[in-house]
Amino acid sequence: MQNKFISVLGTRVIMGIVIFLSTHLCAQSLTKSASLISSSKASSSKITQSSTASQAASQTWELPQTTTVQDTGTRIYRFTIVYNSTNMRGEMLRRQRLIGDYTRGLPDNKVRWNNVTEDDANGATAPYGPPQPREFMDGFTYVNNLGDSMKPDFFKGFPPTAVFERNLVWDTGMFEDFGQNFLQHLKLNEPYSAGYDEDMTLPDVGTFRNHKVVLEYIGRSERNGEDCALISYQAFFNPLEISNGGMDMKGRSDYWGLIWVSLATRQIEYATLSETVTAELKLPGQNTIQNVNVLRTGDFALIKK
Repeated sequence: MQNKFISVLGTRVIMGIVIFLSTHLCAQSLTKSASLISSSKASSSKITQSSTASQAASQTWELPQTTTVQDTGTRIYRFTIVYNSTNMRGEMLRRQRLIGDYTRGLPDNKVRWNNVTEDDANGATAPYGPPQPREFMDGFTYVNNLGDSMKPDFFKGFPPTAVFERNLVWDTGMFEDFGQNFLQHLKLNEPYSAGYDEDMTLPDVGTFRNHKVVLEYIGRSERNGEDCALISYQAFFNPLEISNGGMDMKGRSDYWGLIWVSLATRQIEYATLSETVTAELKLPGQNTIQNVNVLRTGDFALIKK
């Protein structure tokens, strides 16, 4: 209110000065009036240009509203994810690394996995052992629908204990879901609740509940020569229960990451994943409960298009 009053008072003082000058300096008034009109027009032009530039700048930050992903051919990604298991003091016990090639853009909306391997290492610095092929995933092809992967027979060719390999499928589906299906709802620097808050049954694994998934459009970046929207995602305090191969685990998951989405095609150009799992674990034949801490870090990178 005070600022508004000062503004009004200042305007009245200026107007009084203009009236005084126009009354007592008639000889100079016409020249100054012409100059004032010219200056006013120039100022008005500058204001209009500034406003137009501001609107244009604002529009460049808006995301495309189309929901169509342009698949003009196959795209191959390499997904690398590392499981770091530690004790409660953060001392590294074991590292397990999975690498796999994911191809999308196949006929009939199908995708495929190839060259999936796992290599392990003890402690924080020991070298990884020889990569062990996951032959049951070589050529694993399916329709690209994340919901289908929750059906009981989806992983029928997988060993019951192949939890990490299932995660490759679920994580990749998550990148595409978060990155491609919500752009029309996102505004710059405004968190958006993706609406997930329900228990999911993971076939042959257990249950997982996304407590609250929050997406946010945080800026623009460039990847693979594409102008991209940079999307952050996060979900904390997610209850997790696993019962697999005689092992029982109850705990929680916190995960977050970034996704680069092409503004022109809506294709994923790059994505990252970080997840911490803190849980109580009971192994087969044992009554003792162990505390488990696992940090997962992943990179989903385009290698061929």
